[in-house]
Amino acid sequence: MAQYHEPVEDLNESDRDAVRALMSLKEEVEAVNWYHQRASATKDETLAKVLEHNKDEEIEHACMAIEWLRRNMPGWDEELNTYLFSEAPITELEELEEEGEESAEKEDSGDLDIGNLN
Repeated sequence: MAQYHEPVEDLNESDRDAVRALMSLKEEVEAVNWYHQRASATKDETLAKVLEHNKDEEIEHACMAIEWLRRNMPGWDEELNTYLFSEAPITELEELEEEGEESAEKEDSGDLDIGNLN
């Protein structure tokens, strides 16, 4: 896969940095996959421990890239805040967040959603 899909000269430095971070994230996740498979497949317990250690290092690197993206590329912060460290079913989180926003908007407007009292 090519690193750039658009002419690199059309991208500003910030966009090129985002590509660097995204490519690094992709490579780190790919390495996690390789180490995970190798550790699972080996019968040598010592080698498995080495490979699991290497996998954990790659997970750390992937998380660092995600944090950079959260801080520097629009959209990441909002989505990570929606999905990470939650307990609700993953596929329901977006809907639950939207419901929470609607509820907050009603509170801000003073509308208690109890209808006309006259």
